[in-house]
Amino acid sequence: MIAKNTLLDIEMILSQLPEKTDARVADLGCGNFGFFVFPLAKLVGKQGKVFAVDIMKSSVEEIKSRARTENLPQIEAIWSDLEKIGSAKIKKDSLAAAFLINTLYQAVRGLEMIKEAERLLKPGGVLIVVDWDDVPAPLGPPVEQRVKKDKLIAAAAKLNLQLTREFNPGAYHYGLVFKKK
Repeated sequence: MIAKNTLLDIEMILSQLPEKTDARVADLGCGNFGFFVFPLAKLVGKQGKVFAVDIMKSSVEEIKSRARTENLPQIEAIWSDLEKIGSAKIKKDSLAAAFLINTLYQAVRGLEMIKEAERLLKPGGVLIVVDWDDVPAPLGPPVEQRVKKDKLIAAAAKLNLQLTREFNPGAYHYGLVFKKK
């Protein structure tokens, strides 16, 4: 059973993952709670791999500690500045999927973050993006800080990423699935 989150439909987001068993996936900007890291670890199983990547060293340490406690060796927590191409110590063209969930709006150089995700995906791999929609919300970042969905789609198209579908991950967010060509 996946923990419930009133802001995001975690099961809906995870259902966008095309390969589940034995897959190599990454949660880019995972945060310290691992809302997606730990359910992903269960989906890919012990033969898969989940890279939990974050710029906050305390988040990386928290994920490492919890993964050890829960005996989930398929989780590898990595410190990285995702706004720098090549910074994530993950083999190029190796991931079945990468997740950017509530991460882009925080970035100074969000396009670089998308480039880094694309670099890590194998051909045919998917980038699953969930971020704050341009709708009035009782919480979340200021509207001017949110990444506009149409601009994200246009930028991704220039980076070898084709939009394959949109989905509704929650009342205040949009969800996009891109496939690496």
